[in-house]
Parts: sequence; structure tokens; C-alpha cells
Amino acid sequence: MELWQALLLVCPVACLGGAINSIAGGATLLTFPALLYALEGMGIPGGLAILANGTNKVALCPAAFTGAWGYRRELRSLGRHVLRLAVPSILGASVGTLAVVWNEEKSFRSMVPWLISTATILLILQPRLSAMREQRQPSDSSQRTTLPVMLLQFLIGVYGGYFGAGIGILMITSLSLLNIGDIHQINALKNILGGLINCVSMVIFLTHGEVVWKLAIPMIISAMVGGWLGAAWARSLDRTLVRKIIIATGISLSVWYFARTWFAAESRPAPPAEPVLQDRAQPATGVLR
Repeated sequence: MELWQALLLVCPVACLGGAINSIAGGATLLTFPALLYALEGMGIPGGLAILANGTNKVALCPAAFTGAWGYRRELRSLGRHVLRLAVPSILGASVGTLAVVWNEEKSFRSMVPWLISTATILLILQPRLSAMREQRQPSDSSQRTTLPVMLLQFLIGVYGGYFGAGIGILMITSLSLLNIGDIHQINALKNILGGLINCVSMVIFLTHGEVVWKLAIPMIISAMVGGWLGAAWARSLDRTLVRKIIIATGISLSVWYFARTWFAAESRPAPPAEPVLQDRAQPATGVLR
């Protein structure tokens, strides 16, 4: 696959991913498999799954900060929560991303079907999780929930650094325990924390050389265009339909990667049998000693 063919594949997907993140979330379910397929077609040496993960982080990171900037007014009253949750977000993202770059490519590639399945399940559960958030009463105390939310944020940061699809859903659910205000304030806090997680992950991937820039830069532009279009079209599009399409895509990709992993394991040749050493003092009798 030539570079221009790879760009024809990943740029429209990045644009669609940017729009999807503005409407429903779950862009990584589309952009990561597209990047992995493009890298395999281009014949780039190295750990392709990790390269695809790092390139995907860089491509989608600017959109996260754009979303945070859009909620800057709501963030003015959330400074205390930002400071408290920034530390576990940064630490978690560091642990998750380092777990990717320090492990073998084979280990991360074997996790890909499970990660895509997890992100798909989160999208399926999104309405129920949102309903749980709305059922919480404003009178509930937030003091006793601060430490559990910080722990949850650390775990979300680990997952965000490792893969990241669906962290927005997880954060909206956990941050609602703080009772900080309406959904716009929760989204504001979610966007700034998600931006921190993606930024830390991006820096680590960059320092370890796990980014293909000739694909990442066009994808950044495409994702920003898609995010702008998604924000403009958000009111006219059916979010439920978009969610269903993404879920169907996630299920299909999960089945594909599980099948691919299983068939690869089945086709792997068995290791050669170890030779049986005969005792030189005894004649060969055909009986193992």
C-alpha cells in the first residue's frame, strides 16, 4: 500500500472519528483498526499495533483540548476538582502508556480484541450509566466520595493511557458522584481530564518513537475538521442511530480480531520435539527411560 492510499483510508476515518466524538464518542473504535490496517499494508517494520496506538493518540489529542476550551466558562468554578483529579489522571496515564511501550508487541496485540470489546460494551451500557447519574440526588454528600472518585480516575487514566476508547463514558459516570453541577460542568471536567490523559500518553509515545508522523499530521487536520462538522451537525443528527452504528462496528471488529487471533494461533507450527537421548551403556530398546 502506497502512502497516498493509506491517507485515503485514514483521513476520512479520522474526520468521521472527530465528528463521532462530538456527537456520541467512540472514535478510537474506528481510527485504531484503520491505522493498524494501513500500517500493515505499508509494510512498516516494528510493532504495528503499538505504532497504531501511538499514532492514534497523537491524531485525536488536539480535539480533546478543543472540547475543553469550549467549556472554559464552566471550568471557572471547578478549579478545586481539576487540581484534585489532575494528579491521578496524569499518574494513571503514565502507568498505562508505559505498560504499552515497555511490553512486547505480541502482548499488546493479543489484548486488542479484548480492548475493542470493552469499549463496545461501554457504549452499549452508556444509556444505563447515564440514567444512574441522573438518579443521584443533589443532596448526596460529595466529601465522602472524593477519594473513591480519585481512585476511579487513576484507574480510568491507566486504561486511557493503555488504549482509551470509552474513557469519556467512564468519567461522566464517576464524576457524577461528586455532584458538581449539571451535565455541562461534568462534561467540562471530563474534557480537561481527558485532555490531560491523552497529552501525557502522547508525550510518552513521542519520546519512545511510537508515532508515524506522515499519517498522524494529516489525521490531526482531518479529525479537527470532523470535530467542527460534528459540532455543527450535532443537533440535526440522531445520536441514537450514530451510537448503534458504532456499536455494530465495534461488535464486528471484536469478532474479526478474535477470529484473527484464534486462526493465527491455530496455524502456528508446533515446536520441534526434543530428541530422545539413549543411554550409551544400554542397547536401544525403543522404551523411553
